[in-house]
Amino acid sequence: MPGGSIAVASDHAGFDLKEMLKRDLQEAGHEVLDLGTHSTASVDYPDFGKAMGDAIASGKAERGVLVCGSGIGISIAANRNPKVRAVLAHDVTSARLSREHNDANVIAFGQRLTGIEVAREALKVFLATKFEGGRHAGRVDKLSKG
Repeated sequence: MPGGSIAVASDHAGFDLKEMLKRDLQEAGHEVLDLGTHSTASVDYPDFGKAMGDAIASGKAERGVLVCGSGIGISIAANRNPKVRAVLAHDVTSARLSREHNDANVIAFGQRLTGIEVAREALKVFLATKFEGGRHAGRVDKLSKG
């Protein structure tokens, strides 16, 4: 089985894309922790961003995938936890650079803004890309110090 556990979470506006990405992760052999939501009934995205932060900080998940309508609100909510480095990705390049330069551990998507195939490819690249370290390491350390 590849890597550690990957948590997934969304609000109602990101539910459909979350479910598709969750299936892709499971089919690729990843252990997936689904933090909700579990339907398209209206919920508050900050609750699911916080749940992701808690899962990353506690070690229940090594990486995470968040989805809301735009990806903005839920990534802001997750980034309130100093252990989280959530990035809103719109394409493969932003997903790759977020790992190489920022050691991002959570990727966020906007279901209303990002196509399914783009999100699928960006997630694959995000999971496959290693952190470069070097000149980026000190900068990343500063992110966790607040």
